[in-house]
Amino acid sequence: MSNDVDLDRLNAWPGLADVPGDGPVVSLARLRGGAQNLLFTAVRADGSEVVLRRPGRQAGEEAAAPFKRESRVLTALAGTAVPHPRLHASCADPSVIGAPFSILEKIEGFTPRGDLPGEYGTDPGWRRAVILDLVEAAATLAAVDPAAVGLSDLSRTEDWIGRQTPRYLRMLHGYRETEGYREAEHPAVDRIAGWLQDNAPKSAVIGIVHGDLQFANVMFAHDRPALAGIVDWEMAALGDPLLDLAWILTAWREEGDPPSSGPYLKPWDGVPGRAELVAHYAECTGRDVADFPWFQVLACFRLASLLEGGFARALGGRMDRTTGESLHAYAGWLWAKAEQEISPA
Repeated sequence: MSNDVDLDRLNAWPGLADVPGDGPVVSLARLRGGAQNLLFTAVRADGSEVVLRRPGRQAGEEAAAPFKRESRVLTALAGTAVPHPRLHASCADPSVIGAPFSILEKIEGFTPRGDLPGEYGTDPGWRRAVILDLVEAAATLAAVDPAAVGLSDLSRTEDWIGRQTPRYLRMLHGYRETEGYREAEHPAVDRIAGWLQDNAPKSAVIGIVHGDLQFANVMFAHDRPALAGIVDWEMAALGDPLLDLAWILTAWREEGDPPSSGPYLKPWDGVPGRAELVAHYAECTGRDVADFPWFQVLACFRLASLLEGGFARALGGRMDRTTGESLHAYAGWLWAKAEQEISPA
């Protein structure tokens, strides 16, 4: 028995019949990754390998909802060209292994972070190719008709544009109740929110949005410069897919940006700039991207709002203070980038 998964109960679960391979699960090996969830390579008696995903140890009863959402989305995407892990089975009943869980296809690849390995680290052409592939994957997801795959009711769509800024501004203003937060709040928060409301596009193109499309939630292939898959679909919703592209590009660093600690991946040379990637997305989708600057500011605003929540929790003693300070520093860069985007040239 693992500390995190009861193997006897897992092997007695009827849903295991839908998982590739024969015989019981004989071993579980913890995988790196998954900030909110625990990931394991599960090996069956015949050597077949899959990935078991379950919430972290501190997750409460609400942990089942994200698993249900992800399972629904992955089932819907099964017949599409969107690169994703196949869902073999899922279980929302925590009594089976002690938490809700899903069993997924094991993708052959790695999650990029820091120093890139192999030819990704030595060949700028590999870095360029995989980034273009990432943007093409976002475009492929944007092309999926939610109604055609049974996801037309995945989330609210009415007044999607109008609901975005107030939602996150309320979140930010709520942090002010935490002692010490108001003094550390970025002075441009309300000005950026005002710009977003004053410059909002007249309408949205509604599609499936991953919701957290970033390097931490994608995998690169080992043997070729390509995206192996997009993972962690528990925040998927209906919205304007331009937000996914903007979310990707919050991790970009290029000349003229506010000072930062450097790019997320190294080396960074060979990686196309934001303007080229927006143009590439437009070419792949046929989408008019004239409103993209608004989405870029919204992505900075939204991500900074979520990061500041971690900082507020740290101030309140509910998160490690050093981690909270790090999140606050990253939010500070996002506020600066948003300010830069809304300032006249």
